[in-house]
Amino acid sequence: MNLHIKTITHILLFFFLFTPMLFANILPPNTLPFQTIKEANEAYEKGEFRKSSMLFQSLKIEDATVLYNQANAEYQAGMYDDALKHYAKSKGIDEATRLYNMGNCYFQKGDFKSAIKQYTASLRLKSDEDVMHNLKLAREKRKEQNKDKKKKDKKKEEPKKKKEEPKKKNQEDKKKNDKKKESDKKNSKSQKDADASKKQESKKKMSPKEKMRKKELSHLIKQLSKRKMPTMMYQGKENKGERNDKNPW
Repeated sequence: MNLHIKTITHILLFFFLFTPMLFANILPPNTLPFQTIKEANEAYEKGEFRKSSMLFQSLKIEDATVLYNQANAEYQAGMYDDALKHYAKSKGIDEATRLYNMGNCYFQKGDFKSAIKQYTASLRLKSDEDVMHNLKLAREKRKEQNKDKKKKDKKKEEPKKKKEEPKKKNQEDKKKNDKKKESDKKNSKSQKDADASKKQESKKKMSPKEKMRKKELSHLIKQLSKRKMPTMMYQGKENKGERNDKNPW
């Protein structure tokens, strides 16, 4: 992710040489603004980004170009929040590149959604391979981020589900038992009804004569059991003193 840096030494040198009185109360004695800018640029080239940022800040100038280079130094120093603040104030300095650099800041912060927004805005102004490459990376990172978030949310929900599972199981068992009891009651009732209907049907089917015979038979069995008489008796005419041994009846 390369930053597009604009050197402002030559731009401001002419301006500061002819307007020294504007910065008389801002800079330390015997220090001219162009000297500070030169030191800031030299520090940047040496990789001393924090020093470069502090030197630009010491100018206390609300100039878009100064703020832009200060933001570049802050980005390289890993001061992404400060860089975003100063990039936002440096509108008008190569808008496509400024938006691209802001996208890089958001990318480094892990805010891929905002990075995608800035890269897309930059590409609307100017097509650039680096911006397109970073946009693709940001989208991939955004997808991974969403997947990780879903996994974390799922892990958080698992303990809750484990707690809820016994309750659900108990409720299900209770429902099953209630259903079983209810079905048993229905079966018992239906069995009783079936038995009662069978009795009624058997009563209805018996004719009056059959009922009478059944009653007489029941009475006879009772009498026989009382007298202890044999159930089979001799039949036929009785002959005094005579008995047919072959046919005893």
